[in-house]
Amino acid sequence: MTEHTNSSQGPLSGLRVLDVGGVGPAPFCTMMLADMGADVIRIDRKHVGESGFPIERRFEVMFRGKRSVAMDLKKPEAADAVRRMVSRADVLIEGFRPGVMERLGLAPEVCLQINPKLVYGRMTGWGQDGPLAHAPGHDLNYIALTGVLHAIGRKGGGPEIPLNLIGDFGGGSTYLAFGILCALFEARHSGKGQVVDAAMVDGATSLIGMVYGLHASGY
Repeated sequence: MTEHTNSSQGPLSGLRVLDVGGVGPAPFCTMMLADMGADVIRIDRKHVGESGFPIERRFEVMFRGKRSVAMDLKKPEAADAVRRMVSRADVLIEGFRPGVMERLGLAPEVCLQINPKLVYGRMTGWGQDGPLAHAPGHDLNYIALTGVLHAIGRKGGGPEIPLNLIGDFGGGSTYLAFGILCALFEARHSGKGQVVDAAMVDGATSLIGMVYGLHASGY
């Protein structure tokens, strides 16, 4: 297990977060939680960075403040180990396509049976169901379908392709982090965990709400 510097200070100090793989928006979400003091343990795959690029660990900003342990989740003993970790966690976050965690034996109902107070965060592009649920996608796909891409650029010109900040980190990571904190607040009163399902296409649609309102009013 490797450990990265974490002052263990901040409003989320004492919060235990299990980050089950994925690249991009899910790790960015757990990075924000770690920045606020949460104890984040990432279930790592060898040679796969949190950014998705094969770069040196010292350049992987999203690893900061986290501990990590390498496991092959396709092996039953690894999934058993994760289930034991779930029993002591407050939050689990996964960023796989729909159905992957179920096949690994780590579905929400399994984890919530082990730990009824667990907040189970899911990150997808298109959501858990629907016609595009199992389709591959990238930030550009999500913001194009929502109309966000069309709204970026100069009047009379073509759309300008932005960095992957709107769909991935804005519509995905930020909304997942907010949903998780809301679920944790609710669990303090009810004692019950829940599933927080964040889809980047939904978040991007929410982000552009003000712009659509202005457009409808004639601007």
